[in-house]
Amino acid sequence: VQLQASGGGLVQTGGSLRLSCATSGRTFSTYAMGWFRQAPGKERDFVAAIDWSGSRTYYADSVKGRFTISRDNAKNTMYLQMNSLKPEDTAVYYCAQRNSVLAAMSPQDFVYWGQGTQVTVSN
Repeated sequence: VQLQASGGGLVQTGGSLRLSCATSGRTFSTYAMGWFRQAPGKERDFVAAIDWSGSRTYYADSVKGRFTISRDNAKNTMYLQMNSLKPEDTAVYYCAQRNSVLAAMSPQDFVYWGQGTQVTVSN
């Protein structure tokens, strides 16, 4: 199984970015997915999660109302639309996949991880 995150970059406060996570190696539509982020010197934190169908989504309080997680099962790809970005959103963002149809919010519940994409929000 391979996960490839992309779409990161440098953006000003208030700007937007759209992250993508392309997957391969097994049937994408069978598994829940999630986004996590890790800032320098900090632990990897939950950002958003989505179940196998896309009907159930979950968000960290810090991103609710600003970020939207979605998936396109026909394209084997998950997305994270990030709006109204803040400097505290600066981190490496990782996509991950579970061995379950149900969404989860703990890194320990995910078995496959992408390589990460850097998001930097400047003042």
